[in-house]
Amino acid sequence: MLRIAVPNKGMLSEPSWNLLDEAGYALRTNARQLVVEDPDNGIELFYLRPLDIAVYVGRGTVDVGITGRDLLLNSGTQAIETMPLGFGASTFRFAAPADSAIRQLSDIQGKRVASSYDKLVGDYLTERGIDAEIIHLDGAVESSVHLGVADLIADVVSTGTTLRNAGLHIFGDPILRSEAIMIRSPRLDEDNADLARLMRRLQGVLTAHRYVLMDFDIPVGKVSQAVAITPGFESPTISPLHDSQWSAVRVMVPKKQVNKLMDDLYEIGARAIIVTALQASRM
Repeated sequence: MLRIAVPNKGMLSEPSWNLLDEAGYALRTNARQLVVEDPDNGIELFYLRPLDIAVYVGRGTVDVGITGRDLLLNSGTQAIETMPLGFGASTFRFAAPADSAIRQLSDIQGKRVASSYDKLVGDYLTERGIDAEIIHLDGAVESSVHLGVADLIADVVSTGTTLRNAGLHIFGDPILRSEAIMIRSPRLDEDNADLARLMRRLQGVLTAHRYVLMDFDIPVGKVSQAVAITPGFESPTISPLHDSQWSAVRVMVPKKQVNKLMDDLYEIGARAIIVTALQASRM
């Protein structure tokens, strides 16, 4: 039975639960359940603190986990990133007081950097030859500069509003672009059949989220042009129609591009454009 760790709370929790639910796995029925067995699908779910998931997976006590790339790298464990999951995106950046002389990476030399991700930030600076003191804080790191604990911070940035309100400016390249990922234990073989089934199911759900099926008719002489407009997830299926001057095309296209693709297809003479939602595979 495959042992899977999922976040019990936090921004990654609900999207993780929804992903597994759509993939056909049983979830807990109340918040007090810490373990859920799903013998029909050969898995056992463990609801754990997001910060701890990479540790459990890295030590092999749990086979697979859903966590953030940032949490994996900061854990220092041997857990292996297996696949990105497309949600929970975040960016890590350096920020310093707007009136300070800290404007580029080299200016961090000898400074105090406050962060909740001390290992991740420390490794990043060490790899670039920067010697700085990393001060670990569990939250609200933007207050550390004002309170005199640090000279600058390294933190998650979305719009940057919180940092600007704290009198900080963002500088340098992003430290990391993170998102939710699936990780596996180094003790679990990458060809494990249960792992392969889990990955197929999750990929099926993710594909259904991102793509739709588009069917349309197009004059035979415009098929190549239509295919160039809609390259799709896989090669399109092209079929002849009773009217030999027309062909039918079926292709999976990104959901976000549907309206533009329809406009482009109509401009070259396509007709009968039908868009259908995909169903996730549970094989």
